[in-house]
Amino acid sequence: MLRFTIALLTCCITSSLFAQTRPNLVLIIADDMNWDDCGAYGHPAIRTPNLDRLAAEGMKFQHAYLTTNSCSPSRASIITGKYPHNTGAEQLHWPLPDDSDTFVGRLKDAGYYTAAAGKWHMGDAVRDHFDKIYEASTAGFVLPSGKDGQPAKMIAAQPSGCEDWERACEERPRDQPFFLWLAALDPHREYNDGALDPPHSHDDVIVPPHLPDVPDVREDLRLYYDEIGRLDLYVGKVMRQLERQGVDDNTLVLFISDNGRPFPRDKTSLYDGGIRTPWIVRYPKKVASGTTTQALVSAVDIGATFLNMAGVENRESFSDSSRSFAAVLNDPAKSHREYAFAEDHWHDFEDHARAVATHQYKLIRNDYVDLPATPSADAGRGLSWQAMLRLQDEGKLTEAQQACFRSPRDAWELYDLQRDPGELTNRFDDPAYATVREELQSALMKWTQRTSDYMPTRRTPDEFDRVTGEPDHSVRKRPRPSKLQMFGTNGAY
Repeated sequence: MLRFTIALLTCCITSSLFAQTRPNLVLIIADDMNWDDCGAYGHPAIRTPNLDRLAAEGMKFQHAYLTTNSCSPSRASIITGKYPHNTGAEQLHWPLPDDSDTFVGRLKDAGYYTAAAGKWHMGDAVRDHFDKIYEASTAGFVLPSGKDGQPAKMIAAQPSGCEDWERACEERPRDQPFFLWLAALDPHREYNDGALDPPHSHDDVIVPPHLPDVPDVREDLRLYYDEIGRLDLYVGKVMRQLERQGVDDNTLVLFISDNGRPFPRDKTSLYDGGIRTPWIVRYPKKVASGTTTQALVSAVDIGATFLNMAGVENRESFSDSSRSFAAVLNDPAKSHREYAFAEDHWHDFEDHARAVATHQYKLIRNDYVDLPATPSADAGRGLSWQAMLRLQDEGKLTEAQQACFRSPRDAWELYDLQRDPGELTNRFDDPAYATVREELQSALMKWTQRTSDYMPTRRTPDEFDRVTGEPDHSVRKRPRPSKLQMFGTNGAY
């Protein structure tokens, strides 16, 4: 009996030490937030004190990119450590295939407690990779059917999508290291007053040059700012919960967004407004406070990094595309990637494009030049796009503001991100950039070959009207069929 008691105590102590020595991991994902729309990245008016504190106590990445410009494909890429065209879930609302390997499943197998709270949007195949899921209503990002002839709106019962984040922190077992996937609905559309008290004002708004500075656009951006402010409140609640539990020092928290701002020429584009992300890491045990790094990182790297930090031995076989950036956390002067790659696929409307970015330059290849760069359907129904439609008819939009109307588009676009952060001047045919153009085209070609990228043999029909953003019920089906159901394969089609 004594030997049994000693063995039991030893087991408990070992388990407790195991939980204390391996880092806890928390991934916080905003929904449709632009990379620089918070105080930590220099916005002077959006109120984000908790994100600002996160950056002040950790490391801020200046050059972080997502692998795509669309919600569910971005999440599928993050969790599998694969580029979208390799996941079998590269189009919006396609679920992950049944045989998907995820870093979360590997953490669970290695003894981590794994939980997800908020927006899910990845299908059913990987649910059992999590011990517990607190799922937010899909009404916050999937347009329901309108009732009694009324226009449908995406309004969830829990509008922020963050309401269960604290609960997920509280209900975890205390004898295991843990991983939390905390996914917001903020600042995804639809927008309504009341998200933040007090609200932002029209004077707080900074209108980017690709949008017209008119009252409807300012109101649209103001409401978007309020949802970022609401998201920030929940980030603060999570951090306080970790502090109350006494685990914040041994917890790595990474904050990102799944894609950029849900406005024309941002979300669903390959400009920085579509694929560049805030990227803040707080981990007091390893990361010096108040540091900034110029290292170029990609969202495809998150899985390998978390497995590395957790000491999971088989991380090398996780994904050929995912590379750990753990060395940067120890030394912000270290470099990581030479190039970041991103993809554009069907999102409400058909499109297909690729991009490669460095610290200074970005090359975009548009494959369907006959199609205009129509914004996502939710943005299409918003105040900004409807104002732009009126101004376009009146001939009052600038050349930059007409980008979403232009057809045919340029097959290639090249931007100098340092001299032209708004990506307004295409340098592809400029002789002064010939060397850069050739380098990036070569890099994109090698990546295409290395990752077995391909051009689809057929196009996917639009599900919404490109002007009004209203659904085409002759095409649209919910839940959306998987890639396998639509094309008979999870690979090239």
